[in-house]
Amino acid sequence: MAGSVNKVILIGNLGKAPEVRTFQSGDKVCNFTLATSETWKDKASGERKEKTEWHNIVIKNQNIVGVAERYLSKGSKVYIEGHIETRKYEKEGRDVYVTEIVVGPFRGEMTLLDSKGSGAGAGASESGSYGEASAPAG
Repeated sequence: MAGSVNKVILIGNLGKAPEVRTFQSGDKVCNFTLATSETWKDKASGERKEKTEWHNIVIKNQNIVGVAERYLSKGSKVYIEGHIETRKYEKEGRDVYVTEIVVGPFRGEMTLLDSKGSGAGAGASESGSYGEASAPAG
C-alpha cells in the first residue's frame, strides 16, 4: 500500500455557540458541535425521514480560530475540512474515548456558508487566507 489518507469534509450547522479557550502560551483552541442531516422517503410508509449526526469539531489553526470566534454562532452553516482524531482520557476510573474532527495548524479549512446581509461569506484555510470576502456582511 502506498500510504493512507485521513481527511474529513463536512457541511452542517453549529449546535451551539463555539467555545474558545486561551492557553498560557497565548494560543487558542475552538470547540463546537456540528450537525449533519440526511433525509429520505421511507419506502414502506411513504413518510419523510431524517437522521442527524453530531460531530465534535476542534480548531487548532490560530487564523481559523479567530474567524470562528468572530463570526460563528449557534445555527451557523459551515464547511469544515479536517482529519479524524480519537483521544482517550480517564473519568471516574473508566477509559473514555472521544472522536473529533480536527482542523489543525497545517491542514484543514473552514468556510462560512451563511448568507448574512448581502450574502458574502468568508473562508479561512490552513494558510490563513480568506475566501471571496474578508468577513460576512451584516
